[in-house]
Amino acid sequence: MELHNKDLGTLFEQLGLDSDQKSMDAFFASHSLAHDTKLSEAPFWTPAQAAFLREEIREDAEWAPLVDELNARLHEQ
Repeated sequence: MELHNKDLGTLFEQLGLDSDQKSMDAFFASHSLAHDTKLSEAPFWTPAQAAFLREEIREDAEWAPLVDELNARLHEQ
């Protein structure tokens, strides 16, 4: 699958989270990170989710731009 077909909703699906707009809005309303907390170290991820996020950023892989967007959204609270 090419990146241009992916959005934040598809990242939520990849993470095993509900990806409809209402669910994503609820996720962001109830989850945030302190500025010094790395995305992959957030306590609300499963070990598999954290590993996926860590790997995508480390490898600058195809999901990295969306992981960056998720990171920014969680840190803006």
